[in-house]
Amino acid sequence: MVYRTLLNPQIDFVFKKIFGTEKNKPILINFLNAVIKPTTPIKDVEIKNNDIDKDFIEDKFSRLDVKATTSNKEHINIEIQVKNEYNMIQRTLYYWSKMYSEQIQNRDNYSKLERTVCINILNFKYLKNDKYHNAYRLKEITSNEELTDLQEIHFIELPKFNEIGNKEYIENVEKMDALEKWLE
Repeated sequence: MVYRTLLNPQIDFVFKKIFGTEKNKPILINFLNAVIKPTTPIKDVEIKNNDIDKDFIEDKFSRLDVKATTSNKEHINIEIQVKNEYNMIQRTLYYWSKMYSEQIQNRDNYSKLERTVCINILNFKYLKNDKYHNAYRLKEITSNEELTDLQEIHFIELPKFNEIGNKEYIENVEKMDALEKWLE
């Protein structure tokens, strides 16, 4: 008898095999459409080298879990974190800024810079609200007017979904949206 064990996608290696390989591009596309909910659905992705280029030898080396560019010309970083290092916002902004700035070279025009989205999947509670999925963009402080959608950062907190999401949706699977089905 052959026993098959389901591998835990919260393990970096497994996560990268599911979302960061050419043969699994349809899975990545489906997931990105569920999280980002773009006006124009993503039809294709190009999986990129997940190393962030260093400008100087003494610069910090960084390797992203999954790095891709979509058919909508969005630059995507997906990170899975199982342990709270208490630096997710700083780390996310660092990764976002590196991905954004590496899009152009010395003499390129700034207009070449494209939308950059970071998606953080956390196996711990991090933000001080009850929502399991939070998406952030740059906005004016008093009027809440959006400055740009070139920067977008998502936090998906799995424990919050398990506490709130399951209670609301366990009996109403047909009412679940695409992201909730992914997390279920």
